[in-house]
Amino acid sequence: MTSRSVEITVLSAENLQSNRKPFKKNSFVTVRTDAAVSTSKLYRTVETDCEGGGPRWNEKIEVELPAQARNLILEVQCNNGARTIGAASIPVSDFIGGWVPENYLHFLSYRLRDERGVRNGIINISVRMKVPEGLMSTYARKVTSGCATTSSQTKVGYPAVENSGVATGVPLNWNSYPRVQY
Repeated sequence: MTSRSVEITVLSAENLQSNRKPFKKNSFVTVRTDAAVSTSKLYRTVETDCEGGGPRWNEKIEVELPAQARNLILEVQCNNGARTIGAASIPVSDFIGGWVPENYLHFLSYRLRDERGVRNGIINISVRMKVPEGLMSTYARKVTSGCATTSSQTKVGYPAVENSGVATGVPLNWNSYPRVQY
């Protein structure tokens, strides 16, 4: 498999600033991968809806994700494309693999950084892997291989065996609690 198709919906941005002033309109988002330049394409949103808070694009972009790509790079730019307002690098591992189906819709928010590396707002996106019909996803292979099942019934989530004695929680340092003297 040389590439996969990813459906990214660029939703909105919050707290964007340009020259220490709120930036709300005349912007677009470019999406590219960190793969080699010859295989990476540039995708761009078209319209900006700037009523209310920050810019809203609400646009779906279908991106071809090469197998060697490790990150998606989103850049919010001025409408004339002369300046990058903020950029975020999104690890592909945030939405590929794990214990959710590949076509699962992930809603993600990432911190944007300007050209100097200073925090400059947040971008909100949703990501879904496009799995071609007839191909078995990684999740489906895990489920059918018995890794995530305990009986004939399939469970979504982390693999668990009935009454396995697995406890989940937050580890505590018991020495930090005061001891009661009896």
